[in-house]
Amino acid sequence: MALPPQAVLTDFGGVLTSDVFDAFRAVSHRISGDPCLIERLLREDEASGRLLVEHECGRLSQAGFEDGFAGRLRAHGVAAVPAGLVTQIQDGLRLDEVMLSAVARLRSDGVPVAIVSNAFGDDCYRGVDLDAIADTVVISSDVGVRKPSRRIYRIACERLGADPAACVMIDDLRHNLDGAERLGIRGLHHLNSTATVHRLAEIFGLDLEPDTGGERPPAGTDQGPPMRYDRKRR
Repeated sequence: MALPPQAVLTDFGGVLTSDVFDAFRAVSHRISGDPCLIERLLREDEASGRLLVEHECGRLSQAGFEDGFAGRLRAHGVAAVPAGLVTQIQDGLRLDEVMLSAVARLRSDGVPVAIVSNAFGDDCYRGVDLDAIADTVVISSDVGVRKPSRRIYRIACERLGADPAACVMIDDLRHNLDGAERLGIRGLHHLNSTATVHRLAEIFGLDLEPDTGGERPPAGTDQGPPMRYDRKRR
């Protein structure tokens, strides 16, 4: 049974940043000519999928993942795979200032927030002070389990001291929300920051609109500067 909403769990990449798949596709196009190759392999190629699971759970380093995945790319016709593939993808991400503002407003109104994120790269949050954004941070490589496992959401709820039935989970991937919903967490599928902030405002009964001096920012200007790689967390 759902309880009145009291806390928020949110993904990082693709929710608090620009679209992760745009970054994947840009790199994929650059190295192979096929913008969907990397994404397709990670979803459909069993060996590639195993590499990603092992990496996200902290059992395989970024270098190990890149070496293994380079082999899968070569097996699918990519002759030369540049080093630093993960970092190239990370370089395509931008912080989403509208979402960050909404999260800050939630917290200022007493709504606790947890970041629940599958790691991608050994240092994938460099330049971002996660502890300043959220009350707790649950990263798959730190806890040894990845979304959509119920365990990772349970860890986040326990750290917040919140009943899962009183939590809202924001994610850009539907299957991750399916995992959260098995614990009773309400899922909010993130498609764009405007729609997500509007829905959060409805759920919590709060004004979460960014302060723009009475004017809405023009469409497409909600993305911040590139993420800078001088990690502040830890």
